[in-house]
Amino acid sequence: MAETGTTTPRERYRVQVRAEVKERAWEQIATAGATALSLNAIAKQMGMSGPALYRYFASRDDLITELIRDAYRSLADTFRAAAGSGDESGAGTDLAALAHALRGWALEDPQRYFLVYGTPVPGYQAPDDVTAIASEIMATLLDACAVLPSDGPAAPFATHLEGHRQWAQGHPAPAATLHRALIFWTRLHGVLSLELAGHFTGMGFDPAQLFAAELEDLQSAH
Repeated sequence: MAETGTTTPRERYRVQVRAEVKERAWEQIATAGATALSLNAIAKQMGMSGPALYRYFASRDDLITELIRDAYRSLADTFRAAAGSGDESGAGTDLAALAHALRGWALEDPQRYFLVYGTPVPGYQAPDDVTAIASEIMATLLDACAVLPSDGPAAPFATHLEGHRQWAQGHPAPAATLHRALIFWTRLHGVLSLELAGHFTGMGFDPAQLFAAELEDLQSAH
């Protein structure tokens, strides 16, 4: 995420250092996972002392928060662009665009994907502003689902969702639409998570075709 207000050399240097710290952090995550992230190790790589680096990130959790915030913002922007490029001639076009945008974003950087949608980092709790960006992503999905025709009375679980809208910024969509969006989200993430973790290796089929088939099934079911 770009940082603004960099008008002095000192401020520009701070932005540069923070950007390099995040680059080193992603390298560590790719090598050993987010649980092994170490500010002291990053400081050593950069030729700095641990205390010096803590002037830029107060703690490991502070750094993780920044990485997660950047990841969610990247996906939110990707979703917004995909939704804006949709063809208005078909009700399912925007959903398909979002699905393919999600897969492209995930394949572009699997470590980024797993940081936000993989196993939680033990002991880490994301602040409210981070979860708000995640809710923004879901709100975009709900906007796409809202244009689809209703498929009948809402299921019991869909009705239960009426009182639980914080995951989508309090979106006013009816219960059936909330349910549809969650089904869409969980099924496509299921395929993506297995693909990125390598569980389809050696199974003799193209994961892209499985993803496309799952998307087609989701669209035809509604």
